[in-house]
Amino acid sequence: MKMTGRIFAAAVVAGSLMLTGCANMSSANMYSATQAQREATVRYGTVTNVRAVKLSSNDGHSSGLGALGGAALGAVAGSAIGGGRGEILTGIAGGLVGAVAGNAVENRMAVSTGLEITVRLDNGEERAVTQAADGETFRPGERVRLLSSGGSARITH
Repeated sequence: MKMTGRIFAAAVVAGSLMLTGCANMSSANMYSATQAQREATVRYGTVTNVRAVKLSSNDGHSSGLGALGGAALGAVAGSAIGGGRGEILTGIAGGLVGAVAGNAVENRMAVSTGLEITVRLDNGEERAVTQAADGETFRPGERVRLLSSGGSARITH
């Protein structure tokens, strides 16, 4: 593979790695810039249940960058094996294997740990909120605050 092809493959892989850090997580302790300085309704209650869940930042749809980066790396690695037609065939095979592996890595990186917290509010209503597990622990029987604003909610101590 020519040097320009290798540079392009490296750029694709670097770009896909940079984009994986852009995942938006709903957390009790993290606010987006649009959530700052917004009024929220505060209600108090008692935790009745806490359940560990998995959160997907890609909603089941991969961006394709993992597959593209994996294909590029696989093609570069595969083309280094053999010569002539063998180099082309191993490059194609490496690209296919790399695409499958890259897609699997992207999907795995899009999953994080979350909590589904059920709270019985002081008025008797029950609410469940799912948020990122960011180190704050919740146990049944604990008093908590439920903050609601613009259709989203979070639970804090």
